[in-house]
Amino acid sequence: MGNENENNKNNLNVLDEVNKGATMGMDAITYVLDKVKDNTFKQVLDGEYNKYKDISRRVNDIYSNYTTEKEPHETNVMNKMMTWYGIQMKTMNDQSDSKLSELLMQGTNMGIIEGRRLVNNNHNLPSEIDLILKDFVNMQEDSVETLKKYL
Repeated sequence: MGNENENNKNNLNVLDEVNKGATMGMDAITYVLDKVKDNTFKQVLDGEYNKYKDISRRVNDIYSNYTTEKEPHETNVMNKMMTWYGIQMKTMNDQSDSKLSELLMQGTNMGIIEGRRLVNNNHNLPSEIDLILKDFVNMQEDSVETLKKYL
């Protein structure tokens, strides 16, 4: 029984972490979107936002299979404020699309590192969680390639 409980706790942790990463990705895009000058770049960021939103929706769709809680834990308000504040401070002097792309890439790279760590340390995830986790990491890796074009 204890082992099953530990697995379930681990499953929830992975789902929470993926959801936090997706939420922070959406928040970061929301914060920089009105500063972006290039319309194509805005459309690209809208597409990236929707990919994060889709990952978060997928997490929410299966979350109740692993707990009685209704929805995943999100980043707390302080984390969101620090993300926002950091972006605002860094973009005050340089609000070029190149700088905004660089900031988004830095955040995305942190997400990739955390995601890869989750993949490497969780070999016995249920297939539906494993698939979301791997899709999330792959999506972020693709996102970095996309953002590089705007540096």
